[in-house]
Amino acid sequence: MTDQDLKPVLMRIAEALERLSPPASTEANLAGAEAFVWHCETLRLEPVTEISRVGFGLLKGIDHQSTILLENTRNFAAGLPANNALLWGARGTGKSSLVKAVHGKVNDSIETPLALVEIHRDDIPSLPQLLTLLRRTERRCLLFCDDLSFDGGDSAYKSLKAVLEGGIEGRPHNVIFYATSNRRHLMPREMIENERSTAINPAESVEEKVSLSDRFGLWLGFHNCDQNTYFDMIEGYAAHYDLDIPKDQLHAQAMEWAVTRGSRSGRIAWQFIQDLAGKLGQKL
Repeated sequence: MTDQDLKPVLMRIAEALERLSPPASTEANLAGAEAFVWHCETLRLEPVTEISRVGFGLLKGIDHQSTILLENTRNFAAGLPANNALLWGARGTGKSSLVKAVHGKVNDSIETPLALVEIHRDDIPSLPQLLTLLRRTERRCLLFCDDLSFDGGDSAYKSLKAVLEGGIEGRPHNVIFYATSNRRHLMPREMIENERSTAINPAESVEEKVSLSDRFGLWLGFHNCDQNTYFDMIEGYAAHYDLDIPKDQLHAQAMEWAVTRGSRSGRIAWQFIQDLAGKLGQKL
């Protein structure tokens, strides 16, 4: 058979498969779970049965950021004005942990829990479809994207700009957007510098690139912690999980662990506690 003969046959097969497949859901079912993950291929929200998070009281060294984000989230949960938030800074400093901890803390004190909806960075182009679904529900949703950033040639940031602020529809009243990133402007410095050196109007080109971060009303910076804060984290975890070890030994082992990894952070502290609990034969 020639290609010309095959074409109508393939079209009939494709049409038959479309008739057999169920139509994409046009409603967001947010009942029965606290958190959901967005799957753009099937345009559906998958419930998360257990959220991986650290208790709000265990987060050390980020008191200022915690207070601001908690107040903003409580305002949103109460139907008051609130800002989108960008949590940026060094890796492992508690950015994503704080978002999840604040979500749990707020839900402990309200009758109708906020829905935590995670969208992966690669699925950002499907954000308009997700917001269309969330717009049809009355439940308030905290939309969360972890490790959000853009590289050269990536134009997805343009659609994100319009969705967050400036689009004709605007952000749904029941949705707030929190993102974490290692970059303050969500783009590498060399990408911005390259635009400045090659564009016809460098100022305008750079403005377009950095204006995405301006869509976030809250900028919360996170930085590597000092030694005392690192020890506070270790001691807090050890006390919370009843790890039986003398304080001087705890500090010595925690310092050795940090030195071998070349940094001190909340992530390094948690990894040390997991290793220590395993050696002590205790479950977390």
